[in-house]
Amino acid sequence: MERRLDLESDVVSPMTKFSFRFRLAVGCLLVVIAVATYAWVHQLRNGLRVTGLHSPVFWGIYITNFVFFIGISHAGTLISAILRLCQAEWRRPITRIAEAITVLVLFVGAGNIIMDLGRPDRALNVILHPNFRSPLLWDVTSITAYLTVSTLYLYVPLIPDIALLRDRLPRRRWIYRPLALGWKDTPRQRWWLERLIAVLAVIVIPIAVSVHTVVSWVFAMTVQPMWHSTIFGPYFVVGAIFSGIAALIVVMAVLRKVYYLEAYIKRVHFNNLGILLLVMACLWLYFTLAEYITTFYGHEPEEMVIFWAKLSGPYAPLFWSMAVCCFLVPFIVLANPRTRTISGTVVASSFVLVGMWLERYIIVVPSLANPRLPLPRGVYSPTWVEWAITAGAFAAFFLLYCLFAKIFPILSIWEMREGQERGIQDTVERLKTYLPAVEPQPHALTRGVGGLAR
Repeated sequence: MERRLDLESDVVSPMTKFSFRFRLAVGCLLVVIAVATYAWVHQLRNGLRVTGLHSPVFWGIYITNFVFFIGISHAGTLISAILRLCQAEWRRPITRIAEAITVLVLFVGAGNIIMDLGRPDRALNVILHPNFRSPLLWDVTSITAYLTVSTLYLYVPLIPDIALLRDRLPRRRWIYRPLALGWKDTPRQRWWLERLIAVLAVIVIPIAVSVHTVVSWVFAMTVQPMWHSTIFGPYFVVGAIFSGIAALIVVMAVLRKVYYLEAYIKRVHFNNLGILLLVMACLWLYFTLAEYITTFYGHEPEEMVIFWAKLSGPYAPLFWSMAVCCFLVPFIVLANPRTRTISGTVVASSFVLVGMWLERYIIVVPSLANPRLPLPRGVYSPTWVEWAITAGAFAAFFLLYCLFAKIFPILSIWEMREGQERGIQDTVERLKTYLPAVEPQPHALTRGVGGLAR
C-alpha cells in the first residue's frame, strides 16, 4: 500500500529526531574538527614552518581550499536565482538545499584565508590599512557583499516556514518567534515577500559572478607565468558553477536518503541538473583547451616550463586525473540517458568535485614553484598540519549543514505548497500563450454525436 504523503510532517519530523546515526556522524565530525584545531594551534605556536609553504611557494592547500569552497558557493544563490527568474517549477524542492550550501560554505572558504596567515591578526590590515589598488581588497569586499546578500536570500524565503515551526514546535518557540518577524501569511505580507525575493534574485546574480571573477584577478593581476591571463575571469566563473552544481547533486542525494525525501526530490531533479552539469563539463573543456593552446602557441619560455610540468612532468598525474574527473567520466555518464540515473549523476558529480579541487591545486602550486624571478625552483609537499586543517574544513561544512537541517526545514514547504496549488492553473495558462485557440464548430460536434449514436 502506498504511503500517503504529508509534506509538512515529512519535512518537520526529521528535524525533531536525533537518531544514533546522526549522533555518530556529528561525533565523528567533531573529532575531525578537534584534530584540525590542534593542528592549527600547533601552527600558531610554531609558525608556517610546520607546513610545506616556503619561498617561492607561499600558497598551497589553504588557497586551493579557499578557491574551491568559494566556487562551490555558486551552487546555491546563483543557480537558485536563475531558476527562480526563469520560473522553473521543478526548482521548488531544491532551492533551499542550494541556498544553504552557499551561505555555509562561504564561512569555511573565508576561514581558509585565516589558516594561510602565519599571524591571523594581519587580516585586519585589509581594513585598517586598505590599498584600493590591491585585488586582495577587492576580494574581501566582493566576498563580504556576497555573504550578506546570500544570507538575506536564504533567510527571506525561510520566514513563512519559520512561522510554521513557531506554531508547530512550541519547545523551540524561543528560536523561531523572533526570526518569524510576526509572519501571519496575510496577502500583503505574501506580496512583499515575493517582491523582495525577486529583487534579491536579480541582485545576487551579478554579485555572484563578480566574486569568482575577483578571485581569479588575485592570480591574473600578477605576472606569474600561466596566471597573467585574460581568460581567468570567465574560466573561474565556469569552474565555480561546474563544481557548485556537482556539490548540490551530492548533497541532494545524501538528504534524499537520510531524510527519506524520495517522494519530493525525484529523478527529474537529478536528470535536469545532470544535463546542466554535462553542459558545464563541455564549457570547462572549452576554456581549458583555450588556456593551454594559447600558452603552447605563445611558447614563452617561463610559461612552457610550467606547461610541460603539468602535462608530462611532476604534476602530470594530477593534471590527467583532473581531465578524467572533470570531463571524461561526466561526459560518458551524463551524455547517455540510460546512465544518467540518480546513481550515475551522483557518481559523475563526485568525480567533478575531486577534479575541480585538483584543478585549483595545479593552478596554484606549479606557477609558484617556477617563478619568473631568478629564484631557485620550489618543491611543495603538504605536511600533516595542512591535511588535518583541510579535513577539518570539510568536516566543519558538513557539521554546519547537519545543524542547519535540524533547525530549519531543508525543503521550502510554502513554495512547494504554492507550486501544488498553481500547478494545474499555470499549465493551462501557459498552454494558452503558445497554442492557437480552437473554436468549437457546432456541425463538427453534431457529426461526432451522430457518429457515436450510429
